[in-house]
Amino acid sequence: MAYDIQKIRADFPILHQNVYGKPLVYFDNGATSQKPQSVIDAISKVYKEINSNIHRGVHYLSTRTTDKYENARKIVKEFINAGHFHEVIFTSGTTASINSVMYSFGEKFVNKGDEIIISAMEHHSNIVPWQILCERKGAKLQIIPFNENGELLLNEYEKLLSEKTKLVAINHVSNTLGTINPVKEIIKIAHRNDVPVLVDGAQAVHHTKVDVQDLDADFYAFSGHKAYGPTGIGVLYGKEKWLEAMPPFLSGGDMIKTVTFEKTVYNDLPFKFEAGTANFVGAIGLAEALKYITSVGTENISLHEAGLLEYGTKKLEEIADLKIYGNARNKASAISFLLKNIHHSDVGIILDKLGVAVRTGNHCTQPIMDKFDISGTVRASFAMYNTKEEIDVLFDGLKKIIEMFS
Repeated sequence: MAYDIQKIRADFPILHQNVYGKPLVYFDNGATSQKPQSVIDAISKVYKEINSNIHRGVHYLSTRTTDKYENARKIVKEFINAGHFHEVIFTSGTTASINSVMYSFGEKFVNKGDEIIISAMEHHSNIVPWQILCERKGAKLQIIPFNENGELLLNEYEKLLSEKTKLVAINHVSNTLGTINPVKEIIKIAHRNDVPVLVDGAQAVHHTKVDVQDLDADFYAFSGHKAYGPTGIGVLYGKEKWLEAMPPFLSGGDMIKTVTFEKTVYNDLPFKFEAGTANFVGAIGLAEALKYITSVGTENISLHEAGLLEYGTKKLEEIADLKIYGNARNKASAISFLLKNIHHSDVGIILDKLGVAVRTGNHCTQPIMDKFDISGTVRASFAMYNTKEEIDVLFDGLKKIIEMFS
């Protein structure tokens, strides 16, 4: 089936506007993606027709909303090919998912002298929680280095694994460098040492097909808002054996079977990890977003974005005073770069006046910036609805900026 870019763009109402008198070119998809009309409609429909708290009610509205919420869980299960319905936990996002594992898994399985392995290209959300755990437990954080192209050194990774290693936490795709990490191989190596692996999939699920069973991931985390869904909703996938063994992170309503002043009995999975009133509207919106991705086809999206990445890289490489950071052989659709002698914030501000939205700064990956001895970059991140013509607008804007500063 042909990739109908105009039909896809028509589904995203926010794209059809002018910014400062210029047609909007939205290249900040790594921070958050835009939403198709079907997602917006699904959220609105809940509030207009069936809004009611889930699970506890016996009336019509509550049962309808509960059915929609649990169907959303089923859609997520199928989307990532989880083995069981109850292995899908709804959270507020990737950060909450990682923190849930940090507290729950860490409380049960990490002790003084143990080690956690992460990589040097992690988002702060997959660094700081493990630092907190190590400080709290007297454990040690081990770091997998990467080379100048932004590729992890797997031989160094294997050297870090030992009988002290309790968990590996790694991103699937780097939000800054665009590197698609060999997570299947990383997991395989860890499992040879009986070490579980958490994968931060925030930058992956909307770019490529994710099959948690094929990866053999022990935990997989992602956010709705980067995958064309609403903010404030995310997913933690966990293998049943780990989720059963872990104590809950949050406590309160819905995560219990019985409560007495003498003892509380926790609820079954997945409810054991979903305390309080869930973001049922967000879950329903996320399900609609995943249905939209499926309707377009993850393979089709991957091919389209690969074409954008190739085209964009070649165009930007034509600019003599531009340097790209992150040149991995296997890469997702994000380009981080700097213009010589021009601060990244200045580039972002001027591009904005030309209608082009990019991200500037350290992208919550300060260790990457330290590796390259820079303070930040400009990042253009592409999505299914972007076009080569929009990349031409970015290219022309960068040429104008160079002329201005010269």
